[in-house]
Formats: sequence, C-alpha cells, structure tokens
Amino acid sequence: MTAAPAEKVSFTAAFSVDQAPEEVFHAINNVRGWWSEDIEGGTDKVGDEFTYRDHDAHRCRIKVTEVVLGERVTWRVLDNYFDFTQDKAEWQDTEIRFGLGPRDGKTEIGFTHIGLDPEYECFDICSNSQGFYLYTSLRALIRTGRGLPNHKEQAASA
Repeated sequence: MTAAPAEKVSFTAAFSVDQAPEEVFHAINNVRGWWSEDIEGGTDKVGDEFTYRDHDAHRCRIKVTEVVLGERVTWRVLDNYFDFTQDKAEWQDTEIRFGLGPRDGKTEIGFTHIGLDPEYECFDICSNSQGFYLYTSLRALIRTGRGLPNHKEQAASA
C-alpha cells in the first residue's frame, strides 16, 4: 500500500457578501480594482498572464489556469521575487484559488493560497497582506464598486 502524497500547506480565508456569485466573480477578475493598479496583462481568461509589481519589494508573474463563471478562479504563480526574504522565489510554483457559491442567501468566497507555508519567511507578511486585500479591498469592491488597491504611482510595500 502506497502512502498518500503529503498535502501542501496553504493559507486560507473565507467571507460572505450579499451580492450574487456572478458579481463576485467579476470583482475577483478585476485584479486592478482590488489588488494593484500596477498589473500588466490579462486577468480574466484561461491562459492569460499578468505581472504584479510593488516597487522593488515584490514582483510576480501569474497565469490564469481556471475560470468557471460564478464558481471559481485559479492562478499559478510562474515567477516570483521578494527583496525581503532569503529565498527570493518563495511563491514560485504555488497556486491561488478563489471558490465561490451561494450559502444561506449570501455568496461565500473561499480563498486558498496552496503552497504558502507557515514555515516560509514571508508567511506573516504575505498572509496579513492577502487578508487586507481580501477582507478589506476585494470586499469593498464587491459591495461598493470601489476597492483599495495599491496605486500605480505609489504602490505601498505590503
């Protein structure tokens, strides 16, 4: 009998909003509206690749690998660079998943960053930043149409 492969460690988050799954789906794909205005490339179709830059502190290239309207979005981190960690590529080859669906009259949003390991040097900073972008910025974009992304000309280090 072969042992099952070890499950990768992940960062997870979840919250609910009153808006319909399709509205939430479109907000998630509006990455410039909740993460950073300094996103280059497509963000909403399978095969799209986009880059994120936060001055010299963080750069990454992400590929959209799955898009199911009103249900889920999946990204793969192809390249990553942090200037504040020993392993500059900690996020490389990790996967970011958004799952959504109706629950108790609301839309529940589940977020998982597969491979963002608590043992990583960036874990505290990265999970705190992701928490802000999800719970504050993405939630605001969904509810009001205006998120709190990093501004292109003054992207603050997260």
